[in-house]
Amino acid sequence: MRVGVFGGTFDPPHIGHQILAAEALHQLKIDKLLWMLTPIPPHKLGMDHSDIAHRKEMVQFMVNLDPRFELSEVEISRPGPHYALDTMRILRREYPEDKLFYLMGGDSLRDLHTWHQPEEFIDSCDKIIVMRRPGARLGLRIIYSRLSSLRKKVIFLASPLIEISASDLRARKRRGEDIWHFINPQVNSYIQKHGLYSAVIN
Repeated sequence: MRVGVFGGTFDPPHIGHQILAAEALHQLKIDKLLWMLTPIPPHKLGMDHSDIAHRKEMVQFMVNLDPRFELSEVEISRPGPHYALDTMRILRREYPEDKLFYLMGGDSLRDLHTWHQPEEFIDSCDKIIVMRRPGARLGLRIIYSRLSSLRKKVIFLASPLIEISASDLRARKRRGEDIWHFINPQVNSYIQKHGLYSAVIN
């Protein structure tokens, strides 16, 4: 199988996540796409996040959209820090005969040299699928000069990207603005029901 690994805090998951996940299935012929919910990424320590139980419920609504989607608890079920390298090593043991495709945004690709053991992480992936933000300039020459093994692993995903982020959605909610048009209706209902992001993170 071709197994996609789509990691994030998903706080909240939004249409941009949904589009990218669906395009990965379509363009790369992914057989299974793991929504890898990360409790607190090492590079986001000190930031406020919704309770993991809330995020898990919201991601499950996204997973229900396609039978090839699956919520992975690989990072939820173990103590941090949650390094991508460790996650990929665990997945490699779970899927020893399969191809592992790690999905990331262009900003993550640009900062990949700062990750925990980046060369080893690159080696753990069969391919690294990169989704560019509209108008983003990545500086590939610099990126490849820092991580020489990366060039052979990267595939750029052609996808209609939406210039929006989860942090922007949280800020909108705190200002009392609507975000229903950026998120799945079930996720929106869940946020409303539990009062997420309205003033402080719950």
